[in-house]
Amino acid sequence: MRRVHVVVAGEVQGVGYRYTLRLEARAAGVAGWVRNRRDGTVEAEIEGTDEQVDAIVAWMAEGPPGSAVTSARVTDAAPTGASGFEVLPTA
Repeated sequence: MRRVHVVVAGEVQGVGYRYTLRLEARAAGVAGWVRNRRDGTVEAEIEGTDEQVDAIVAWMAEGPPGSAVTSARVTDAAPTGASGFEVLPTA
């Protein structure tokens, strides 16, 4: 298992980014969470196989229609064995 922490910048709030990511993540079978940050970015943790994580990170770099991602910073995190994918409150 692999877990990554991702911070996405650009026009990523108010465009359905978090809720679309939740749909994509659940369809891909990854665990984790996503939330808006007060600085205008979106933050997420994604856990799954290398292939699952890579696919979701690639999607995050593009985002849903209406978004304009300017950067996606990815760092490794320790796997937790979590299940499910949720939208969390703004941090």
